[in-house]
Amino acid sequence: MALQHGRSLSFPSSSHPAVSQFDDNLSRLRSSEATCSSLSSFNGKINGLRNLYESIDDLLLLSHIQQIVSEECVDDYIKLLDACSSVKDLISLAKQDLRDLLSAVRRKDVQGGVNAYLASRKKSKKMIQKSLKNLRHSASATSENASMLKDAESVAISMLESLLSYVLGHESKRSLLSKLMHSKKVSDVENEFNKVESFLQLNKENELVNHIKEMDSDIQVVEEDLEAIFRQLIKIRVSLLNILNN
Repeated sequence: MALQHGRSLSFPSSSHPAVSQFDDNLSRLRSSEATCSSLSSFNGKINGLRNLYESIDDLLLLSHIQQIVSEECVDDYIKLLDACSSVKDLISLAKQDLRDLLSAVRRKDVQGGVNAYLASRKKSKKMIQKSLKNLRHSASATSENASMLKDAESVAISMLESLLSYVLGHESKRSLLSKLMHSKKVSDVENEFNKVESFLQLNKENELVNHIKEMDSDIQVVEEDLEAIFRQLIKIRVSLLNILNN
């Protein structure tokens, strides 16, 4: 997030409590930046991001922080809001695809459900790849100035990118099929979205139903967490606008 006159944020060793809280939240998030291995493992990371942005509320009450707020800061928040909204939409779409597939299997319209799921999944992957490209572009455009606001943006983009990459699936279709042909064990497939396709390949409907039920619960939590972050980002954007207008 751009700073006026290219200034960077620096603080004395005896930092304000709000600064210390921000640093603590940021440090915890950065220490957990390893790739998440399940939907449920994203919950703690997303909550950590929400805590980070809640601590920015307190930062924006400090006069020396208010002095470096610019219109570009607001613009960056709008871009981050758009990115968060896009990820929320893609997560919701993934959840609906799974629910539609589950409904089709329960109606014994397995083939119709599979065809519809794979077709929708193909479109979703294209949208995810486009969104990932936009996120990576945002990350590459990060200012070299060391600022707390830019640090928060960088961590947020990294988390959103990690989440979308997981929904996209880590393995190629060829490697996935090769693994299944070799072992015939879906448990060898780590990514939960890839497991869905594995169950479909092996015609294991009962296992598929149970797996989707578990995924649905986890996706619901992720969706709610993203909504909470989205609301927090809106709140901060309002604060930034108020600072500029006063």
